[in-house]
Amino acid sequence: MPHEKNMLLSRREALKRFGTAGAGIILASSNITFGRSENITIAGKPVEIVVSTLSPLTVRIMVLPIENGRPVELPVDGAVVDKAEGKPLARHREREHFQSVRTGNLVVRFISEPPTLHVETTTGKPVQRLKFDSEANGMSFLLSQGPLLGLGQGGPQFDRKGTTDRMSSGQAGYRLSTHGGRIPIQWLVGTDGWGMFIHHPLGTFDFTGAEGKFAPSRNGLPIDVFVISSSDPKEIMAEYARITGRAELPALWTLGYMQSHRTLAGPEEVLGVANTMRQKKLPCDTLIYLGTEFTPSGWNTRNGEFTWHSGNFPDPKGMIETLHGQYYKVVLHVVIEGRRLTGTVHEPGDPKNALPSGRTEDGRWPSERSVPGYWPYHKPLFDIGVDGWWPDQGDGLDAASRLNRNRMYWEGSQLYRPNERPFALHRNGYAGMQRYAAFLWSGDVQSRWETLRTHVPVAVNTGLSGIPYWGTDIGGFIPTAEYTGELHVRWFQFGAFCTCFRAHGRHWHLRLPWGWNGGDGGPPETTTYNPDPRELKNPQVEPILKKYLELRYRLLPYIYTAVRECCDTGLPIMRALWLHYPDDPEAVKRGDQYLWGRDLLVSPVVEKGASSRRLYLPRGEWFDFWTEERIKGGREIVRKVDLETMPLYVCAGAILPRGPVKQYADEVVDAPLTLVIYPGTDGSSSIYEDDGKTFDYRKGDWSRMEMDWQNAERCLRLRLASGSRMRPPTKRTIEVRVAGEQKTHTIVFEGNPLEVRV
Repeated sequence: MPHEKNMLLSRREALKRFGTAGAGIILASSNITFGRSENITIAGKPVEIVVSTLSPLTVRIMVLPIENGRPVELPVDGAVVDKAEGKPLARHREREHFQSVRTGNLVVRFISEPPTLHVETTTGKPVQRLKFDSEANGMSFLLSQGPLLGLGQGGPQFDRKGTTDRMSSGQAGYRLSTHGGRIPIQWLVGTDGWGMFIHHPLGTFDFTGAEGKFAPSRNGLPIDVFVISSSDPKEIMAEYARITGRAELPALWTLGYMQSHRTLAGPEEVLGVANTMRQKKLPCDTLIYLGTEFTPSGWNTRNGEFTWHSGNFPDPKGMIETLHGQYYKVVLHVVIEGRRLTGTVHEPGDPKNALPSGRTEDGRWPSERSVPGYWPYHKPLFDIGVDGWWPDQGDGLDAASRLNRNRMYWEGSQLYRPNERPFALHRNGYAGMQRYAAFLWSGDVQSRWETLRTHVPVAVNTGLSGIPYWGTDIGGFIPTAEYTGELHVRWFQFGAFCTCFRAHGRHWHLRLPWGWNGGDGGPPETTTYNPDPRELKNPQVEPILKKYLELRYRLLPYIYTAVRECCDTGLPIMRALWLHYPDDPEAVKRGDQYLWGRDLLVSPVVEKGASSRRLYLPRGEWFDFWTEERIKGGREIVRKVDLETMPLYVCAGAILPRGPVKQYADEVVDAPLTLVIYPGTDGSSSIYEDDGKTFDYRKGDWSRMEMDWQNAERCLRLRLASGSRMRPPTKRTIEVRVAGEQKTHTIVFEGNPLEVRV
């Protein structure tokens, strides 16, 4: 007997056949059933489509296969926060019954052949169109009219259109040497006013045609998609944060400079590097030590193990206390492999009965690990003062396990130090990793000019993908013939304007600020690179690196405020120009520059032997950071450069704070804060402060000084933000200056409203 689906006709189809057959034909009632509809079928299965509202700007669409009369539940991977579940407005299994659904500012319409969901504004403007196949897996969707951005770290850059991407995770993906490891985040940013997060399933993207195509890597169902519509990019980013969670605030010291070590020659070298940084007054907060086996002689006995290498750390507790006495933080490299990491740190676990901390006796890594069993191995290192972690490897972990590892280092650290903000620098992650303040670096890239050039747009797309704490191995991990003092300087300048400011790589002595002058390059950790002896006597490098180290620390009040804004709004620290200049088409398509916070425009020099840098200034007026020359924007300019200079520009209306030079982020320096006003238009800004260490800011222990500039009156007004309070010192000496002018005005701010005319 034919299947019932083939026996029944919809009312519309019946009337259509009746009209073409003619009035003289009598239709058999057994072949036509009025008032009944066919099931919605996608990928060969009957489905239920659920439309939910998350906010006036965001609609969630779930396509759930029906099994045994019930819709299959979505797999749980931790990427979407509980609050993003949304309020279901409609559930439909039958074609004819699916009417238009209004969700806030959006309308969802269904068309049955082929099964298609149109997302439009209430005025009828198309936002997105999700088109499915009744029998096959996959989905097509609209592409952006402008650049298509996002999609995580790595992969083809800058505009994703015209490319294909398997979205594979780890360092075995797309062009590791120049583009870095791949952290796939299925978050697409349409620069013409939309965003789309494909939460489930994971799959491959094809952007080469007139429409985008998505092919699931495994089962095509269930499907979970969030669609956002807004003409304001900041709202789009805020909605993504609503879906996957807001970033947590890291400790202030994590925004300082981090010096990484590789092959160690004993305790004298460990302490020697620390002493030299302080003697030379080269600002630095963190010393990082690699694990043995990734290098012949590291901090531990073997990768994956938690015992100290006695030849380098004969007295681990004493050495950490010595480094702490010099105001350094100590971060250790740790390794974990496998396919799955399950459980939480809040479950009981006994390390004696746990899965092995490292490889088993046959030299293999366990395919599955338990968080309650693995995490306690970290406690003895916490007990003697280790400050943070560098979890490496894990490319084989599935998406949920990658996020679980991000979570483990955030929540596990707080088991032992409940009121201290943790730090972990990860190699892998997943959507939602920002909820665990997870730092990310781009992997084992090569020391090439192309790598540096490519990493500027990589930084932009990573930030747009909800990963705010990001950086690279300054200088590149694997040296090539292109690795010279010049390349290191240019990379270091870029690194000073990455959230994670860290130097690391083979021939590691060259990663030290003084390594290019009188050094030997360090242990020869690769046979393919022999530095030119002339390059090891380059007196230019160290003074330039010191200049950018000091600049980084002077800008910490501005940087920390931008990080707080990221946590509050979802805006990254390294920002695409599109975020603040969406109505400037030339700015939107620039991937070789970015905004550092709202007010600073960064244009890294990425060409060997460059004597100039061609760059674009968005609409409005701008000031050269170095010369304070005023320049009209909305055009491309050519900025002359020498090795010391990376072009930086400040927008008119900005009030840029600069603190005193510090040797570490928490250093107390008895010197005034400087506010430089960039005139030309009205402007407002703020400076956020807390203790930089604990979670007490959640209890109200924070301060925000709000600043307003009235350009016509040449008046700066200061006030304490509502809900905040003055933190020590309660009297702040501030020097105020207008860019391009020499005169300085000294004021004292005590929390009461204050104005100064300049």
